[in-house]
Amino acid sequence: MKLLFCGSGWLPIVDRIAARLPTGMSIAMWDRRLPLVDAVAGYDVLLPSNAPITADVIAAAARLRLIQQPAAGTDRIDRAAASARGVPVCNAPGTNQVAVAELALLLLLSLARRMPLAARAFAAREVGTPLGFELAGKTLGIVGMGRTGSALADRARALGMTVLGLARDGDRARFWAACDAISLHCPLDASTRGMIDDAALAAMKPGALLVNVSRGGVIDRAALVRALPRLGGVGLDVHWDEPPDPADPLYGDPKVIALPHVAGSTEEAFARIVDVVIDNLGRVTRGEPLLHRVV
Repeated sequence: MKLLFCGSGWLPIVDRIAARLPTGMSIAMWDRRLPLVDAVAGYDVLLPSNAPITADVIAAAARLRLIQQPAAGTDRIDRAAASARGVPVCNAPGTNQVAVAELALLLLLSLARRMPLAARAFAAREVGTPLGFELAGKTLGIVGMGRTGSALADRARALGMTVLGLARDGDRARFWAACDAISLHCPLDASTRGMIDDAALAAMKPGALLVNVSRGGVIDRAALVRALPRLGGVGLDVHWDEPPDPADPLYGDPKVIALPHVAGSTEEAFARIVDVVIDNLGRVTRGEPLLHRVV
C-alpha cells in the first residue's frame, strides 16, 4: 500500500508516519513540480493536509482506497466526489486540542503584554516599556466551543478570566461588545466565512484583542486592516493565503503577531495523529470499520 502526503507544510509528521508503517507500506511526498492530479495515480491512500482534494484528483487516483486527513479539517476535500467513488474520508479529531488551546493562550498573553513592542524596546535598550495589561478579570469570548475552544476556556478561567461562548443562534453584536478578547476556533463554512467583518469589528470594544486559530477566511481581511487602529492587538496563526507573505505590511504592524500555522504542531499532537493514521491503515487492509469516518 502506497501513501501520498499532499501538504505543503507540517512535514515532520511524514517521518513519524514512515517510522511506524507496517512492512509493505510506503509514504511519499507530493512532488510539487507536477499537478496533484498527475501525481496520484499510483497511490492507495491520500493524506491531504492543506492540499485541495478535488473531484478531478479523486477521479485520477484509480487505486484510491482511503483519504485520511492527518488533522481535523476536511473543508478542502470534495466529500461528494469521494462518496460517489465509494472512497472513505477520515480525519483525526481530538488529537491537537491541547496544543491549539495553549497556542491561543500564548497569543492572548503575548498581545496583552505587547510583545512586538517589547522586542523593539529590548533592541533599543529601553527598560520597563511597553505597558501591557493583565488578562485576569477580563472577559474572553470564544467562537467555537468544541474541543479546542473548550480547552482554551479551561485555561483562561484558571487565569481568572470570565469566558463567554458564542452560540450558533446567539446575538453576535451583543457578544462582540461584551468581550475584552475574542478567540476564533470555528470551522470555515458558509455561516462563518467573513464572520469578522466591519460590523463585527465595529461592535468590539476599543482595545479588544482578537486571536484566530481556526481558518483565515473567518476574518474579512480588508475589514481587519480598517479596524486595526482601534483594536488592542491581533494574533494570527492562520492566514488567507498559506504560506503568507512575510513582507505583507499587515504583519509588520506592531499590533499584529503572526505565526506560521503551528497551533497543532507539537510532538504530542503529532504522535496522536500518527496513532489514528496507522490504526486506520490497518483497518483498511483488514476490511474493518474506520475511525473518525466523515464520508
